[in-house]
Amino acid sequence: MPAGRSPRLAPARLPARDVLRLGAVGLRARRARVVLSALGIAIGIATMVAVVGLSQSGKADLMARLDRLGTNLLTVEAGKDALGQEVKLPKSAVAMVERIGPVRHATATANVDARIRRSDVVPEERTAAVGTQAARTDLLSALNAQVAEGRWLNRADERLPVTVLGAIAARRLGVTEPGEKIVMNDRYVVVVGILRPVELVPALDRVAMIGFPAAERYFRFDGHPSMIFERSPDATVEDVRAVLARTVLPGAEGSVKVSRPSDALAAKAATDQGLTTLMLGLGAVALLVGGVGVANTMVVSVLERRQEIGLRRAMGATKNAVRLQFLTESLLLSLLGGTTGAVLGAVATYGFALAQGWTAVVPPWSVAVALAATLLIGVLAGLYPAARASRLHPTVALNTT
Repeated sequence: MPAGRSPRLAPARLPARDVLRLGAVGLRARRARVVLSALGIAIGIATMVAVVGLSQSGKADLMARLDRLGTNLLTVEAGKDALGQEVKLPKSAVAMVERIGPVRHATATANVDARIRRSDVVPEERTAAVGTQAARTDLLSALNAQVAEGRWLNRADERLPVTVLGAIAARRLGVTEPGEKIVMNDRYVVVVGILRPVELVPALDRVAMIGFPAAERYFRFDGHPSMIFERSPDATVEDVRAVLARTVLPGAEGSVKVSRPSDALAAKAATDQGLTTLMLGLGAVALLVGGVGVANTMVVSVLERRQEIGLRRAMGATKNAVRLQFLTESLLLSLLGGTTGAVLGAVATYGFALAQGWTAVVPPWSVAVALAATLLIGVLAGLYPAARASRLHPTVALNTT
């Protein structure tokens, strides 16, 4: 060092561990305020994690249901011709569909003109809003449906005045177990079974089903099916769909409606996605409000601790050191709220999914994004208070009462 030149002083730098410890001390000194400020962040993060988790859990449950029910079911339904007249599917429609190469299974139901009452003491005009349909004995296996009570129609039942009720139909009629009787037109019919809800074809939940031969014998049914159900390999569904209408009703295929019941469940998932986006927006608003609360808390903290800031500056702390101290406090405060919110959101997801019978899914990316958003909020909320604290002159700060 040249003679006569004073040594160059360099400001001391706090290690990262000491910076974190200093920031934590500032939070511990004001615990009630810290808890209230972190609560806003926690609510926003919990909402976002729970919304994403529940959406993914619901979607996983829907995919599992679709895998169980199958997405290869197509339905063919009679419509109206160019003159607006109802068309009838031919009696041989099922056999015609079965001749399509990839088709593995085809069956049918048909509307039957029969009014249903609980008993003959109920006036005829007071029906139970339950329809009547003829069904083939292989319908249950084609739809992957299940019987809740009793049995499905067998080869003997389809010729007798017996019926199987859909889940809603049984509830409307007050039928709780097989063996009870209901009235179709003026004839008593024995209930031999009650179905579980049929997810792919919910219309069957509201009807009483009898065999085709019984419908023809007892209710003047003409034998024409109203709806055909067909299953084929997944890879051939669209090809079969393209030829179904003209196979069933050649020359009048425009009067036939071909649909895929699983598409309705997929559309429901798309609707749920829109609701998820809305809820995520609300969670983001709550997170923003929480960030404003953190910024307000840090501004008040700077005002209350001006003497502390002045003392640190007088003892050699640089502006950057003061700025870093308050920015660290803001980050720790936000991280506390974000971590708490992520835990609460995950717990809420698991609890709700368990109550619904779903498999709980909390995507790791949702927690990572939530914590990243928390850190961003912490930085933005702490920038102004930290800059304000660093600009305080030591003399002015120490003279503050």
